Amino acid sequence: MKVVAIGGGTGLSVLLRGLKKYDLDISALVAVTDEGGSSGRLRFELEIPPPGDVRNNIIALANDEDLMSQIFAYRFVDNGSLHQHTVGNIIIAALTKMKGSFNEAVKLTCRILAIKGKVIPICDDLIRLVAKYDDGSQVVGETNITRKKGRIISIQLDKPAKASEEALIELSNADLIVLGPGSLYTSVITNLLVEGVKETIALNKRAVKIYVANIMTQPGETHGYTVEDHVAEVERYLEKPLDFVIVNNGQPPAEVLESYLKEGAEPVKVLSKRENYIFADLVQVIHEPNDPRPKIRHNSEALANIIVEIAKRCSCGKQ
Repeated sequence: MKVVAIGGGTGLSVLLRGLKKYDLDISALVAVTDEGGSSGRLRFELEIPPPGDVRNNIIALANDEDLMSQIFAYRFVDNGSLHQHTVGNIIIAALTKMKGSFNEAVKLTCRILAIKGKVIPICDDLIRLVAKYDDGSQVVGETNITRKKGRIISIQLDKPAKASEEALIELSNADLIVLGPGSLYTSVITNLLVEGVKETIALNKRAVKIYVANIMTQPGETHGYTVEDHVAEVERYLEKPLDFVIVNNGQPPAEVLESYLKEGAEPVKVLSKRENYIFADLVQVIHEPNDPRPKIRHNSEALANIIVEIAKRCSCGKQ
C-alpha cells in the first residue's frame, strides 16, 4: 500500500516514525512556509525554502541509531553565529546552493541518510502565508500568524505557487492520503494552497483520505477549536469530504496539561461521535533535548497502527 502523508515538521515526523516500521510505500509531502528558528534565519539570509521541516521528516524515516542521523539532528546551543542552527539545516542549505534546487538538495539528503521512503517539499518556491482575521486585520508570515491573538477566517499564499511534479505523482498514485497531525493552518492547510495539490487529490478517486486531529489547541491559530472545527477547515480547503478522522480520547497527565493551560492551549474537544471518527488513546509525553517543558505528542506506534489497520481494510475491500 502506498501511503502519502502531508504536513509540516513536528507532527508529521511523529507519524513517520511509526509508519516506517511497517511494510508500506511511504512518501511525505512537506510544507515550505516555516519562518521560525534556524529555518527562518536560513530562509531570509540565503533566500532558500526553509529546511527544518524536511530535515525533521528525513531524520524520522532514517535509522535512529545511525551516526549520520544523530549528526543531522545535532543543534548548536552555544552562543555564536551557529546558535540554534542544526547541522542538517546547514547541509541542506549548502546542497541547495550547490545544486541550485531545494528539491534536489532534499533528494541528496535522503540518499545520504538512506531513508525508508521519500521526503518531498510540496514546492520549490519561496512562499509565505497570509492570514485574514475576523477583526478585519491581515497578517503575513507563519511566525507572525502564530503570535497574533484572533480567529482566522481565511488563509492564502502571498503569491501563486505550483506543486512539484514529484509531489503530484505521489498523490496520483496514493492508496491512502494522510493529512496531519500538525498545526492546522501552518502545517496542514498550507500544503493545500499550493496549485495542483487539492486538484490531484480530487482526481485520485481510489485514495482513502484521512485526517489526524490534533490533541491540543494552538494559541494564536486554533484557540477554542473543536475536532469538528478542525475537520470543517480541512474539508473547506481540500474541497472534498474526509473518509476517516483519527481522534484522541486519552487524557494528558495533569501536571503536563497544567503547563499547556497556562499558555492558553487545551485539549481539543469532540462535540459528536461521527461514523467516520476513529477514537484511540494517542497521548504520549516526550522530553526534548534542551527544553525543560514536557511536550504532548501523538504516540507514533498507536497512530501508525490505526493507519495500517485502515490500509488493510481498504486492501481487503479492493480484493
